[in-house]
Amino acid sequence: MRSVFIHEKAIVEEGAQLGEGTRVWAFAHILPGAVVGAGCNICDHTFIENDVRVGDRVTVKSGVFIWDGVRIGDDVFIGPNVTFTNEKYPGRQNRPEKYVETVVEAQASVGANATILPGLTIGRKAMVGAGAVVTRNVPPYAIVVGSPACIVGWVDKEEETCEPEDQLSVMKMRPRVVQNELKTVNDKRGALVELDFEQGLPFVPKRLFYIFGVPSGVGRGGHAHKECHQFLVCLKGSVTLHTDDGSTRREYVLDKPNTGLYLPPPTWGRLTNFSADAVLMVLASHPYDAGDYIRDQLEFLEYVKAF
Repeated sequence: MRSVFIHEKAIVEEGAQLGEGTRVWAFAHILPGAVVGAGCNICDHTFIENDVRVGDRVTVKSGVFIWDGVRIGDDVFIGPNVTFTNEKYPGRQNRPEKYVETVVEAQASVGANATILPGLTIGRKAMVGAGAVVTRNVPPYAIVVGSPACIVGWVDKEEETCEPEDQLSVMKMRPRVVQNELKTVNDKRGALVELDFEQGLPFVPKRLFYIFGVPSGVGRGGHAHKECHQFLVCLKGSVTLHTDDGSTRREYVLDKPNTGLYLPPPTWGRLTNFSADAVLMVLASHPYDAGDYIRDQLEFLEYVKAF
Protein backbone atom coordinates (compact mmCIF):
# COMPACT_ATOMS: atom_id res chain seq x y z
CA MET A 1 0.00 0.00 0.00
CA ARG A 2 3.03 2.32 0.14
CA SER A 3 2.60 3.25 -3.54
CA VAL A 4 -1.11 4.03 -3.06
CA PHE A 5 -2.17 7.60 -2.27
CA ILE A 6 -5.09 7.90 0.17
CA HIS A 7 -6.22 11.39 1.11
CA GLU A 8 -6.37 11.98 4.86
CA LYS A 9 -10.12 12.59 4.62
CA ALA A 10 -10.84 9.42 2.63
CA ILE A 11 -11.94 6.16 4.25
CA VAL A 12 -10.43 2.92 2.92
CA GLU A 13 -11.51 0.17 5.27
CA GLU A 14 -9.27 -2.72 6.24
CA GLY A 15 -9.70 -5.57 3.77
CA ALA A 16 -10.16 -3.38 0.70
CA GLN A 17 -7.60 -4.15 -2.03
CA LEU A 18 -6.02 -1.27 -3.95
CA GLY A 19 -3.53 -1.70 -6.78
CA GLU A 20 -0.21 0.03 -7.19
CA GLY A 21 -0.37 3.71 -8.06
CA THR A 22 -4.06 4.14 -7.29
CA ARG A 23 -5.16 7.47 -5.82
CA VAL A 24 -8.15 7.90 -3.49
CA TRP A 25 -9.25 11.48 -2.85
CA ALA A 26 -11.12 13.28 -0.06
CA PHE A 27 -14.44 11.94 1.24
CA ALA A 28 -14.24 8.75 -0.81
CA HIS A 29 -15.28 5.59 1.06
CA ILE A 30 -14.19 2.09 0.02
CA LEU A 31 -15.61 -0.92 1.90
CA PRO A 32 -13.60 -4.00 3.02
CA GLY A 33 -14.36 -6.46 0.20
CA ALA A 34 -13.83 -4.09 -2.72
CA VAL A 35 -11.04 -4.69 -5.22
CA VAL A 36 -9.66 -1.65 -7.07
CA GLY A 37 -6.90 -2.19 -9.63
CA ALA A 38 -3.65 -0.36 -10.33
CA GLY A 39 -3.36 3.21 -11.53
CA CYS A 40 -6.96 4.16 -10.73
CA ASN A 41 -8.20 7.63 -9.83
CA ILE A 42 -11.05 7.56 -7.30
CA CYS A 43 -12.26 11.13 -6.99
CA ASP A 44 -13.91 13.06 -4.13
CA HIS A 45 -17.29 12.03 -2.72
CA THR A 46 -17.39 8.51 -4.15
CA PHE A 47 -18.50 5.25 -2.56
CA ILE A 48 -17.43 1.70 -3.48
CA GLU A 49 -19.30 -1.17 -1.83
CA ASN A 50 -17.98 -4.62 -0.84
CA ASP A 51 -18.69 -6.84 -3.86
CA VAL A 52 -17.21 -4.51 -6.46
CA ARG A 53 -14.37 -5.21 -8.87
CA VAL A 54 -12.64 -2.28 -10.57
CA GLY A 55 -9.93 -2.89 -13.19
CA ASP A 56 -6.70 -1.03 -13.82
CA ARG A 57 -6.42 2.64 -14.86
CA VAL A 58 -10.07 3.39 -14.17
CA THR A 59 -11.25 6.94 -13.47
CA VAL A 60 -14.26 7.34 -11.19
CA LYS A 61 -15.32 10.98 -11.06
CA SER A 62 -17.03 12.72 -8.13
CA GLY A 63 -20.51 11.76 -6.98
CA VAL A 64 -20.42 8.13 -8.14
CA PHE A 65 -21.64 5.30 -5.89
CA ILE A 66 -20.66 1.81 -7.06
CA TRP A 67 -22.85 -0.87 -5.50
CA ASP A 68 -22.43 -4.62 -4.93
CA GLY A 69 -22.34 -6.61 -8.15
CA VAL A 70 -20.75 -3.95 -10.37
CA ARG A 71 -17.75 -5.07 -12.44
CA ILE A 72 -15.65 -2.43 -14.21
CA GLY A 73 -12.95 -3.36 -16.73
CA ASP A 74 -9.59 -1.77 -17.45
CA ASP A 75 -9.25 1.80 -18.76
CA VAL A 76 -12.89 2.73 -18.15
CA PHE A 77 -14.05 6.30 -17.55
CA ILE A 78 -17.01 6.85 -15.20
CA GLY A 79 -18.21 10.46 -15.38
CA PRO A 80 -19.53 12.65 -12.55
CA ASN A 81 -22.73 11.53 -10.83
CA VAL A 82 -23.18 8.36 -12.87
CA THR A 83 -25.82 6.24 -11.14
CA PHE A 84 -25.37 2.48 -10.92
CA THR A 85 -28.23 0.29 -9.68
CA ASN A 86 -28.17 -3.31 -8.51
CA GLU A 87 -31.73 -4.04 -7.38
CA LYS A 88 -34.40 -4.89 -9.95
CA TYR A 89 -37.14 -4.62 -7.32
CA PRO A 90 -36.08 -1.82 -4.96
CA GLY A 91 -37.82 -1.56 -1.64
CA ARG A 92 -38.35 -5.27 -1.00
CA GLN A 93 -37.73 -6.34 2.56
CA ASN A 94 -35.41 -9.30 2.03
CA ARG A 95 -31.91 -8.54 0.83
CA PRO A 96 -30.89 -10.93 -1.98
CA GLU A 97 -28.06 -13.36 -1.27
CA LYS A 98 -26.20 -12.03 -4.31
CA TYR A 99 -26.93 -9.04 -6.52
CA VAL A 100 -27.00 -9.37 -10.28
CA GLU A 101 -23.79 -8.34 -12.03
CA THR A 102 -23.59 -5.11 -14.00
CA VAL A 103 -20.54 -5.10 -16.27
CA VAL A 104 -18.72 -2.18 -17.86
CA GLU A 105 -16.17 -3.69 -20.23
CA ALA A 106 -12.67 -2.40 -20.95
CA GLN A 107 -12.18 1.09 -22.42
CA ALA A 108 -15.87 2.01 -22.21
CA SER A 109 -16.89 5.55 -21.26
CA VAL A 110 -19.98 6.53 -19.28
CA GLY A 111 -20.95 10.20 -19.39
CA ALA A 112 -22.05 12.42 -16.51
CA ASN A 113 -25.42 11.74 -14.89
CA ALA A 114 -26.07 8.55 -16.86
CA THR A 115 -28.17 5.86 -15.14
CA ILE A 116 -27.34 2.17 -15.60
CA LEU A 117 -30.08 -0.34 -14.76
CA PRO A 118 -29.03 -3.58 -13.00
CA GLY A 119 -27.79 -6.70 -14.74
CA LEU A 120 -26.67 -5.00 -17.97
CA THR A 121 -23.42 -5.10 -19.92
CA ILE A 122 -21.82 -2.03 -21.48
CA GLY A 123 -19.53 -3.42 -24.17
CA ARG A 124 -15.88 -2.78 -24.87
CA LYS A 125 -15.11 0.79 -26.05
CA ALA A 126 -18.81 1.72 -25.95
CA MET A 127 -19.76 5.31 -25.12
CA VAL A 128 -22.80 6.21 -23.02
CA GLY A 129 -23.85 9.84 -23.47
CA ALA A 130 -24.38 12.25 -20.60
CA GLY A 131 -27.79 11.84 -18.97
CA ALA A 132 -28.60 8.60 -20.82
CA VAL A 133 -30.81 5.99 -19.14
CA VAL A 134 -29.43 2.58 -20.09
CA THR A 135 -32.21 -0.02 -20.02
CA ARG A 136 -30.65 -2.77 -22.16
CA ASN A 137 -27.21 -4.09 -23.06
CA VAL A 138 -24.93 -1.74 -24.97
CA PRO A 139 -22.88 -3.57 -27.62
CA PRO A 140 -19.15 -3.01 -28.08
CA TYR A 141 -18.21 0.24 -29.86
CA ALA A 142 -21.78 1.59 -29.76
CA ILE A 143 -22.59 5.22 -28.94
CA VAL A 144 -25.88 5.48 -27.05
CA VAL A 145 -27.82 8.55 -25.91
CA GLY A 146 -31.27 9.42 -24.62
CA SER A 147 -33.90 7.91 -22.34
CA PRO A 148 -34.14 5.05 -22.95
CA ALA A 149 -30.66 4.97 -24.44
CA CYS A 150 -30.55 4.19 -28.16
CA ILE A 151 -27.66 3.61 -30.55
CA VAL A 152 -26.85 6.72 -32.59
CA GLY A 153 -23.45 5.74 -33.97
CA TRP A 154 -20.23 3.82 -33.52
CA VAL A 155 -16.90 4.95 -32.13
CA ASP A 156 -14.98 3.37 -35.03
CA LYS A 157 -17.44 3.64 -37.93
CA GLU A 158 -16.01 3.24 -41.41
CA GLU A 159 -17.15 4.78 -44.67
CA GLU A 160 -18.32 2.71 -47.64
CA THR A 161 -15.65 2.87 -50.35
CA CYS A 162 -17.23 0.74 -53.09
CA GLU A 163 -17.38 2.56 -56.43
CA PRO A 164 -20.92 3.00 -57.84
CA GLU A 165 -20.26 1.07 -61.06
CA ASP A 166 -19.05 -1.92 -59.03
CA GLN A 167 -21.82 -2.00 -56.46
CA LEU A 168 -24.29 -4.31 -58.18
CA SER A 169 -21.61 -6.89 -58.96
CA VAL A 170 -20.40 -6.76 -55.36
CA MET A 171 -23.97 -7.29 -54.13
CA LYS A 172 -24.19 -10.51 -56.13
CA MET A 173 -20.69 -11.77 -55.32
CA ARG A 174 -20.81 -11.76 -51.54
CA PRO A 175 -23.18 -10.59 -48.83
CA ARG A 176 -22.22 -7.16 -47.61
CA VAL A 177 -23.99 -3.86 -47.04
CA VAL A 178 -23.96 -1.92 -50.32
CA GLN A 179 -25.50 1.41 -51.28
CA ASN A 180 -26.71 1.33 -54.88
CA GLU A 181 -27.95 4.10 -57.20
CA LEU A 182 -31.08 2.96 -59.02
CA LYS A 183 -31.72 3.46 -62.71
CA THR A 184 -33.45 6.83 -63.15
CA VAL A 185 -35.11 8.16 -66.32
CA ASN A 186 -35.53 11.95 -66.43
CA ASP A 187 -37.48 14.02 -68.97
CA LYS A 188 -39.68 17.09 -68.98
CA ARG A 189 -42.46 15.12 -67.32
CA GLY A 190 -40.33 14.35 -64.28
CA ALA A 191 -38.33 11.33 -63.10
CA LEU A 192 -39.01 7.60 -63.15
CA VAL A 193 -37.02 5.13 -61.04
CA GLU A 194 -36.78 1.53 -62.22
CA LEU A 195 -35.83 -1.57 -60.22
CA ASP A 196 -35.92 -4.97 -61.92
CA PHE A 197 -36.36 -7.57 -59.18
CA GLU A 198 -34.69 -10.35 -61.18
CA GLN A 199 -31.67 -8.32 -62.37
CA GLY A 200 -31.45 -5.42 -59.96
CA LEU A 201 -31.44 -7.27 -56.64
CA PRO A 202 -29.59 -10.31 -55.23
CA PHE A 203 -32.97 -11.65 -54.05
CA VAL A 204 -36.58 -11.69 -55.22
CA PRO A 205 -38.77 -9.74 -52.75
CA LYS A 206 -41.67 -11.53 -51.08
CA ARG A 207 -42.69 -8.69 -48.76
CA LEU A 208 -42.86 -4.90 -48.89
CA PHE A 209 -43.50 -2.47 -46.04
CA TYR A 210 -43.27 1.27 -45.38
CA ILE A 211 -42.14 3.19 -42.31
CA PHE A 212 -43.35 6.78 -41.90
CA GLY A 213 -44.59 9.20 -39.26
CA VAL A 214 -41.73 8.35 -36.88
CA PRO A 215 -41.67 10.88 -33.99
CA SER A 216 -38.60 13.05 -33.49
CA GLY A 217 -35.87 11.28 -31.53
CA VAL A 218 -37.37 7.81 -31.99
CA GLY A 219 -35.34 5.00 -33.58
CA ARG A 220 -36.49 1.89 -35.42
CA GLY A 221 -34.90 -1.48 -36.08
CA GLY A 222 -32.23 -2.49 -33.61
CA HIS A 223 -32.04 -6.11 -34.78
CA ALA A 224 -30.51 -8.49 -37.32
CA HIS A 225 -32.00 -11.24 -39.49
CA LYS A 226 -30.65 -14.77 -39.81
CA GLU A 227 -32.04 -15.41 -43.31
CA CYS A 228 -33.97 -12.40 -44.56
CA HIS A 229 -32.35 -9.98 -47.05
CA GLN A 230 -33.62 -6.39 -47.20
CA PHE A 231 -33.37 -3.48 -49.63
CA LEU A 232 -34.15 0.00 -48.25
CA VAL A 233 -35.14 3.12 -50.18
CA CYS A 234 -36.06 6.42 -48.55
CA LEU A 235 -38.81 7.66 -50.86
CA LYS A 236 -39.14 10.99 -49.09
CA GLY A 237 -37.15 12.91 -46.48
CA SER A 238 -34.10 11.31 -44.86
CA VAL A 239 -33.09 8.66 -42.35
CA THR A 240 -29.77 7.37 -41.00
CA LEU A 241 -28.96 3.66 -40.98
CA HIS A 242 -26.29 2.30 -38.61
CA THR A 243 -24.95 -1.13 -39.55
CA ASP A 244 -22.68 -3.72 -37.96
CA ASP A 245 -21.62 -6.96 -39.68
CA GLY A 246 -19.69 -8.19 -36.64
CA SER A 247 -16.38 -6.65 -37.65
CA THR A 248 -17.15 -3.33 -39.34
CA ARG A 249 -19.57 -0.61 -38.28
CA ARG A 250 -20.83 1.93 -40.81
CA GLU A 251 -23.30 4.78 -41.02
CA TYR A 252 -25.38 5.65 -44.09
CA VAL A 253 -27.70 8.56 -44.78
CA LEU A 254 -30.63 7.59 -47.03
CA ASP A 255 -32.09 10.76 -48.52
CA LYS A 256 -32.72 10.08 -52.23
CA PRO A 257 -35.62 8.12 -53.77
CA ASN A 258 -33.29 6.76 -56.47
CA THR A 259 -30.72 5.31 -54.03
CA GLY A 260 -31.21 2.01 -52.23
CA LEU A 261 -29.23 0.15 -49.62
CA TYR A 262 -28.88 -3.64 -49.60
CA LEU A 263 -28.82 -5.12 -46.08
CA PRO A 264 -27.85 -8.81 -46.16
CA PRO A 265 -28.16 -11.27 -43.28
CA PRO A 266 -26.75 -11.42 -40.73
CA THR A 267 -26.25 -7.65 -40.40
CA TRP A 268 -27.32 -5.56 -37.44
CA GLY A 269 -29.22 -2.44 -38.43
CA ARG A 270 -30.71 0.48 -36.56
CA LEU A 271 -32.54 3.46 -38.06
CA THR A 272 -32.31 6.92 -36.48
CA ASN A 273 -32.67 10.61 -37.36
CA PHE A 274 -35.94 10.30 -39.25
CA SER A 275 -36.91 13.62 -40.79
CA ALA A 276 -40.51 14.68 -40.10
CA ASP A 277 -41.52 13.79 -43.67
CA ALA A 278 -39.50 10.57 -44.01
CA VAL A 279 -41.06 7.63 -45.86
CA LEU A 280 -38.86 4.53 -45.91
CA MET A 281 -39.69 1.59 -48.19
CA VAL A 282 -38.27 -1.85 -47.37
CA LEU A 283 -38.25 -4.85 -49.71
CA ALA A 284 -37.72 -8.18 -47.92
CA SER A 285 -36.77 -11.60 -49.27
CA HIS A 286 -38.93 -13.50 -46.76
CA PRO A 287 -42.37 -13.13 -45.18
CA TYR A 288 -42.42 -11.93 -41.58
CA ASP A 289 -41.01 -14.56 -39.20
CA ALA A 290 -40.41 -13.65 -35.56
CA GLY A 291 -37.92 -16.52 -35.25
CA ASP A 292 -35.66 -14.96 -37.90
CA TYR A 293 -34.89 -11.93 -35.71
CA ILE A 294 -31.88 -11.45 -33.41
CA ARG A 295 -32.87 -8.61 -31.09
CA ASP A 296 -29.93 -8.56 -28.67
CA GLN A 297 -26.73 -7.21 -30.20
CA LEU A 298 -24.42 -9.12 -27.89
CA GLU A 299 -26.22 -12.30 -28.96
CA PHE A 300 -25.81 -11.15 -32.56
CA LEU A 301 -22.03 -10.72 -32.14
CA GLU A 302 -21.81 -14.28 -30.86
CA TYR A 303 -23.97 -15.50 -33.76
CA VAL A 304 -21.78 -13.94 -36.47
CA LYS A 305 -18.65 -15.60 -35.10
CA ALA A 306 -19.86 -18.76 -36.84
CA PHE A 307 -19.61 -17.07 -40.27
